[in-house]
Amino acid sequence: MGLFTSVNIASSGMGAQRLRTDVIANNMANVNTTRTNEGGAFRRARVIMRPRVQQPYWRSPFLPQMLDNGPGKGVRVARIEKDNTTELRKVYDPTHPDRILEGPDKDYVLYPNVDVVTEMVDLIEANRMYEANAQVVEGYKSMFQRALEIGGR
Repeated sequence: MGLFTSVNIASSGMGAQRLRTDVIANNMANVNTTRTNEGGAFRRARVIMRPRVQQPYWRSPFLPQMLDNGPGKGVRVARIEKDNTTELRKVYDPTHPDRILEGPDKDYVLYPNVDVVTEMVDLIEANRMYEANAQVVEGYKSMFQRALEIGGR
């Protein structure tokens, strides 16, 4: 494990959480968007993260194989995907220009599947994760500073 490995791991988490915050902000900004360039109502976006694993990696001789997943290398954003699992909201509004004009749902408008409460909870979680990673960086910074002070005597 190198001198700056923990700082690199924490900084990868900070970058991923910052991107997640941007995606959440975009979701909240489009909570009432009924028409997009792709057609239809806006769909909520989600950030999918995966661990960074560098192969081959060192394995501890003291841990059983099933417990040793290798050293942490941080996190990476695998992709940003649209949430197609939750339904769009239907709101009755016969005066809206984007209303459905045919079929059983006539005069309904399809609104995004963005729930503001869920987005706020996700935003708080992303913010706290960012702060936790920032505390790791600050802890290592103070540890390095203290080591320099001890070495300078």
